[in-house]
Amino acid sequence: TGDVDDDAQDIIDRLDSYTEVSPSGTGYHVLIKGELPNGRNRRGHIELYDTARFFTVTGDRVDNTPGQVKRRQDALEAIHREYVQLHSENKDPERDEHTSVRDDANTTPAVSLEDNELLKKAKNASNGPKFERLWNGNTAGYDSNSEADMALCCLLAFWTGGDTTQMDTLFRQSGLLRAKWDEVHYADGSTYGEKTIERATEATSEYYDPSPRNESTQSKLETEPESTDVDTDEPNRQNAYLIEKNQLLSTRVSELEATIEQKDERIEELESQVEGLSADLSARSDANND
Repeated sequence: TGDVDDDAQDIIDRLDSYTEVSPSGTGYHVLIKGELPNGRNRRGHIELYDTARFFTVTGDRVDNTPGQVKRRQDALEAIHREYVQLHSENKDPERDEHTSVRDDANTTPAVSLEDNELLKKAKNASNGPKFERLWNGNTAGYDSNSEADMALCCLLAFWTGGDTTQMDTLFRQSGLLRAKWDEVHYADGSTYGEKTIERATEATSEYYDPSPRNESTQSKLETEPESTDVDTDEPNRQNAYLIEKNQLLSTRVSELEATIEQKDERIEELESQVEGLSADLSARSDANND
């Protein structure tokens, strides 16, 4: 629409480097030279990457922005600090400072577990057997590999606090990793893995809280065996299963829609080629007749 968000305009102006409209037409990509500071790399609709990612370049450059990719290390560090890092450190005074519940799509707790520590806790949790099965590449109980991928990513979202970079790094170590993970499957240039992680973070509303205040309670939950009280636990388990199933089905529908869209585009391309070849043959036939 041309109505640029104030934050987006501020970032574009301060980075002052090659900027283009994203494939979806609803966002911007700013390409710069620099190294991403330590800490989170995503907050809300703002994402910063300097490794392990690729995306479609549209070439639809924004007017009045440079035609070259500039080195902007200082500006990058300032924007990372103001728009990503500080937002994750700010606390809502009306909520418990140790809360692990996400109250909107742009707020996630800062979880900073090392990979090995995270895996140990995940495997020792009450749903540890499920995590370990998925981690080892066992898809039993799921109708497709995609559903198993989504289930593991939801668990990783909980333990990483929605850190998409760490989720990707960990998934690549799991037995579920396939070549499909890095294949572009969507019209906006997103890979199958990127979209799976994105949907997993959107579907996750609670995160592991490592603060000392909650550690003892959560440790108990991590190691405590599931209750055998069928009257109280079975409905909850069934409800959780149905919620997860609905999420996985929604994901599968989106994947199928994207596949259909790609096939439709391919059909149009082939039809165009057929028309061109038919016209060429017709022209040659006319020339031979002459």
